[in-house]
Amino acid sequence: MSQPDVKQGDILIVDDTLPNLRYLQNLLTERGYEVRGVPSGRMALMVAHNEPPDLILLDIRMPDLDGYDVCRQLKADPKTCDIPVIFISAMDAVLDKVKAFDVGGVDYITKPFQIDEIIARVENHLTIRLLQRQLQEANRNLSTANDDLRHANRSLQASTEELDAFARTMAFDLKNPFAAIIGYAELLRETLQDENTPNVEDMELLEQIMRSGRQGIRIIDALLLLARVRQDAVETGAIDMAVVFHDVLRRLKRMKEDSQAELTMPDQWPLAIGYGPWLEEVWINYVSNAIKYGGQPPHVVLGATPMADNTIRFWVRDNGPGVAAEVQDNLFTHFTRLDKVGQGHGLGLAIVRRIIEKLGGEVGVESNAGQGSLFYFTLPAFRFDG
Repeated sequence: MSQPDVKQGDILIVDDTLPNLRYLQNLLTERGYEVRGVPSGRMALMVAHNEPPDLILLDIRMPDLDGYDVCRQLKADPKTCDIPVIFISAMDAVLDKVKAFDVGGVDYITKPFQIDEIIARVENHLTIRLLQRQLQEANRNLSTANDDLRHANRSLQASTEELDAFARTMAFDLKNPFAAIIGYAELLRETLQDENTPNVEDMELLEQIMRSGRQGIRIIDALLLLARVRQDAVETGAIDMAVVFHDVLRRLKRMKEDSQAELTMPDQWPLAIGYGPWLEEVWINYVSNAIKYGGQPPHVVLGATPMADNTIRFWVRDNGPGVAAEVQDNLFTHFTRLDKVGQGHGLGLAIVRRIIEKLGGEVGVESNAGQGSLFYFTLPAFRFDG
């Protein structure tokens, strides 16, 4: 039989019969336990309260205070109420056993003693006691960790709200100067165009100023959308992607024409649950990226696949060079661009992820070098009642 850990084996034996007390003390001490013995119930209560043991072996029949009363008082004391008590009885009466459990005992041993029985019961209840303490400690640590986490979440929430409020204020303040720059540049361009021979370099510089100004406004709009998605609560419903795509194609008309992109999409889309204005932004990001990073000319295929988990997987496939495996995991994080030299601001896919996750779906990419890319998102499928 394995030797117990002394640190987890402090045993108090209570028996008014001194030969029995010495026998049990010697038996358990030889097996590595730390053992204390007292001959009366009143002494047991005092010793246990002052220095609580891990386990108590308690004789039932004692003259000053019997084992039942001792156990009741132990269980009423907050310092000793959790200590397991094994009763010792010279009788094997069912009534004694039932009463022992009623007053809070966890087990019993009968006289004459059986060594294997004593050791087995002691080891079992010390093990249970040890596991209970470990569980209590784990629960305390978990409670502390939960308190810390709640505090951190509250602090993070407050910081996030302050940051969003600051970003919105700054974004609105920044849009006005950008709009003014674009307006003045357009006015100056018109003035130069009225001249018989406008300077070509001046005209190109003005175009660059206006492009940069429009790009600045797009970045601001993206930041505002990112903040709105985090904060706003929207009412979702059945979405017909054909309706959403009417506005998507209108917004991408010039880009599509300039790139001579070919778009292929289903004649009919399955219904999903979502929020139209946000999904329009998702498609704008996916389709514009597919055109921008597609082949020459871009060939973009869109589709939707019902999934077994009652979701719909919407996807966009391009004929571009593909996305390297080592960067795919970070594509949907803030300020990550599909290429390092492009003109994007790295917010588009982060917005896509935030929108779709808030709508209860997932985003992802499948790509192999030289074989194009497939970007997708999932949404809950709409089910007709009845």
